[in-house]
Amino acid sequence: MKNSFKNIFAITGLCILMTCMSCNKWLDVQPEDKFTEKQVFSSVNGISEALNSIYLDMAKTKLYGANLSSTTLDIFAQRYNVMSLHALENFQQYKYGEKNVKEEMDLIWTSAYINVVNANKFIGNLDTYKGVLDAKTDSLFRGEAYALRAMLQFDMLRMFGPIYSTADSTKTAVPYYTEAGTDVGDILPANKVIQKVIIDLKKSESLLAGDPIRTLGVIKANENNYLTYRNYRINYYAVKGLQARVYLYRGDKVSALASAKEVINNAAKFPWVTAGQILSDKVNPNRVFSTEILFGLLSLDLYSNYRDFFAPDLVDRTILAPSDSRLKATFENNENDYRYNPNWLFTGIGGKSYKTFFKYADVADIKKDYRLIVSLLRLSEVYYIAAESEQNVAYLNTVRNNRGLLDLPVTANLNTELQKEYQKEFFGEGQLWFYYKRRNVTAIPNPLAASGNITMNAAKYVVPLPLSELNPR
Repeated sequence: MKNSFKNIFAITGLCILMTCMSCNKWLDVQPEDKFTEKQVFSSVNGISEALNSIYLDMAKTKLYGANLSSTTLDIFAQRYNVMSLHALENFQQYKYGEKNVKEEMDLIWTSAYINVVNANKFIGNLDTYKGVLDAKTDSLFRGEAYALRAMLQFDMLRMFGPIYSTADSTKTAVPYYTEAGTDVGDILPANKVIQKVIIDLKKSESLLAGDPIRTLGVIKANENNYLTYRNYRINYYAVKGLQARVYLYRGDKVSALASAKEVINNAAKFPWVTAGQILSDKVNPNRVFSTEILFGLLSLDLYSNYRDFFAPDLVDRTILAPSDSRLKATFENNENDYRYNPNWLFTGIGGKSYKTFFKYADVADIKKDYRLIVSLLRLSEVYYIAAESEQNVAYLNTVRNNRGLLDLPVTANLNTELQKEYQKEFFGEGQLWFYYKRRNVTAIPNPLAASGNITMNAAKYVVPLPLSELNPR
C-alpha cells in the first residue's frame, strides 16, 4: 500500500464516509473536516450513515467481500486447485515475500485498521456530539462500534499473530487501538491483544443488552433501518458468538461453551435453512443459508467477485475451483448434503470436467433479502464451538441433521468429524483457514489430488507483518 501506517492514523473523521470516495481523496479537504463532521453527527440519519459506511467498507473485496472470505483465506486453506500456471499460485504456496502477496497482505492490514480508526472515531464523536441520539439508540450504535473494532483486530491477530495454541501466546503479534489518534501503537503480545478483544466484547455485550433482536428476533420492517435485519450488522447474539470464537481461540473452553449456549438457547431466532429454500427453489436458491447468519455483510462487490474468480467460463489459470476428486472427497460423495449440489454445479462450459462454485452466483429475483450477503458468523459455528468445548457429538449432529445428513455415533472421533464439518460448512467464508491455524493442524488436504496432504508449519500459518507496519515512518 502507498500509505504508511503512520499516515493511516493521520486520517481524519471524514473517512467514515468511505462509501462515496477513498480516504486518500478526503485528505484533500482537511480544512472542512470539523465542519462536515459536525454536520454528519447533527442528525440520527447522519450518525447511522456514518456507522453504515464502516460496514460497507468492511464488505468490500479488500476485506470480507473476498480476501477474508472466499479468495485469499480459502486459498491459504488449500480449497482450490491452484496449479503452477495459476495467477494466484504464490498465495497457494505461501510465498509471502512475493510482490503480489505482500501487496495484498498490506491491503488487508491497512484496510482493517482504517476501519478500526473509523470505529474509534465514531465512538469519540458520539461523546463529542451528545444529545442527538436517544439513550437506547446511542447504546445500540456504541455497542456495534465496540464489537466491530474488536472483531477487526481479532482477525488481524488470527492472520498475523503466532499460533496461539502452541504456547506462543506471549509472542508479539499486532497492535490494538482503542482511540483514534495519530500515533502508531505498540505491537503487543498475542495474549494482551486477546485480553483487549474480550474487554471490548464485554463492553459491547453490555451496551447491546437492549438490542431488539433479543425480544423480536430478526425483523424485516421498521421505520428505523438500523433495527431491521439485525443479523446483517453486529447484534447481541453476534457478540455472544464472537465471544465464543475468541474464548475458544484462547483455549478457555468453559467460557466458550457458556457464550455458545446463550446463542444455542436462542437458536429459534436464526432458523435453519429448509430443504425447500435450498433444494426445491431452483431459480432463487438460498445458497448462503441466510436465515442462520448471526452476522453478515451486504457486499456490493459480491457478484463482480463471483464473475472474476468463480464463474464457469473463466479459464483454468484464473478460476478458483477444486479438482473434481478433491471436492468429492471433501463431501464424502454424499449427494444428500445440502451444501454440496446446490453450491457446486457441473456446466461443461469451456470444456471443464469439474464442478464450479455457485454459492455467490446471483439469483433471479433481485428483491430477495439474501442477495449480496456474505456470512462472517453463522449459527453452525456456534454449535461446532459447543461440540469442541464440551466434547459432545450431539451439537455436531444438530448441524448435520439440518444439512440432510444422519447422526454420527457417540463413539465417533469428534475432532476428526469437526474438521470434516469445517471443510464442508465454510466454503467461501474463510473460517477453515482460521480453524487449521488455531488447532495447529500439521497436515491439510492437498488440493491437487483426491488424497494426500501437504505439511503445514508456523512459517506458513503466520503471515509476516506488512512493511507499512514495520517501517511506518
